[in-house]
Amino acid sequence: MTNTEFEQIFPTGDPNEAYAEFFIGQSYLAPLTGGNVPVNNVTFEPGCRNNWHIHHGEDGAGEQVLLCTAGSGWYQAEGEEPISMVPGTVIRIPAGKKHWHGAKADSWFSHVAFMTPGEGVSNEWLEPVSDEIYNTL
Repeated sequence: MTNTEFEQIFPTGDPNEAYAEFFIGQSYLAPLTGGNVPVNNVTFEPGCRNNWHIHHGEDGAGEQVLLCTAGSGWYQAEGEEPISMVPGTVIRIPAGKKHWHGAKADSWFSHVAFMTPGEGVSNEWLEPVSDEIYNTL
């Protein structure tokens, strides 16, 4: 299946070139809204995942919400079991929690993502999720 054959309710978007260095595999980004709370549809080809990363923020800012809209993927926080994401799965990630997310090896995956705005909001990109870890899922 190609990204043009992958059925989802939001656009796939363009290749996510701006953040490509923080992904293994190809991801796509489709901005859905702008403003104070940007909302994006992120699509991952099979096997694509982002690096471990941390969202920072102060006083409730910097929390991330992921809402799976199509396909099947993984979310994992450091030290926790991975969570299988299928359409309708919602994950709330507190600021300061090291985590990663991406497609399963045999499935395209899309999620809508947004972060709570406020003071000190930033992303800290860390090491890639190794094939050794990913291939155990």
